[in-house]
Order: sequence, then structure tokens, then C-alpha cells
Amino acid sequence: MLEQVTYFEDYAIGDGRETTGRTITETDFVVHAGHSGDFFPHHLDAEFCKTLPFGQRIAHGTMVFTIGVGLTATVINPVAFSYGYDRLRFVKPVFIGDTIKSRVEITDKEVMEKRPGYGRVTERLTVTNQKDETALVADHIYMVEMRP
Repeated sequence: MLEQVTYFEDYAIGDGRETTGRTITETDFVVHAGHSGDFFPHHLDAEFCKTLPFGQRIAHGTMVFTIGVGLTATVINPVAFSYGYDRLRFVKPVFIGDTIKSRVEITDKEVMEKRPGYGRVTERLTVTNQKDETALVADHIYMVEMRP
């Protein structure tokens, strides 16, 4: 991992990057079910899923979100802190064998009036599958220090 200081003033709307891909596996489904407690048959029962419109098991949306965010975690910015996420949407299902990648783009920035010395930067996360179809979108909000 790379550490890079990027102050609020250094972020520019439209800046972005794309990650490498990661293939979703059966192990991902099982481990996420164990961590989350979500053992719904839509994720784990192959026979049940054959009766549903998609015909196969669907990845947990929270798992796709977690992996999608994790793919973007390649740079540590010691002056930026995650403030939360907004507008999380599961647009298209992800299946075992799909390869997902993430794109992030700065979509907004504003000074935080109630927190002197900080600004809020919004980064749009888009997770796509191997066909470049959007599977998930969310806005990641950062609280970022301003230059001293």
C-alpha cells in the first residue's frame, strides 16, 4: 500500500481511478454468510435458486459492497477519514464466477462549516462485472483536512 497525503484543496471533481478485477468464489459466499449471519437461501441454496428468475445463487449485496470498497483501498491518506456512505444501490446481481472491479470518481466537495479546517469530499463508487455492467453504486464521503 502507498501512503500519500492529499489535502481537501488537492481533490478535483472528475478525478478518478479504476481497480483491477477480482473473481467472486463459492468461498466468498460461505465466509460472508458466516461473518454477516445472512444464510438466506438466495445466497446458499443452489436448488432453491434454480426456481428463481436468475436460476442461480446471488451474491450478498453487502459482500459485493465490501469487496468493491476493498478493491479501492490501495492508497492510505493520513489526512482523510471515511465519513460514511450514501445512496448505496444494488443495481444488478453478482454470481459465483463473476469478476468485479471498481471505479471511483470525485463528484462533489464542500467546506465543512461546522468543522473548521475540514472539507467533505464525495467519491462515487461504481462496481461492474466482467461485461462492464453496473452491479453496485454508492457515494463514499470523506472528511479531509484542509492545508494548514
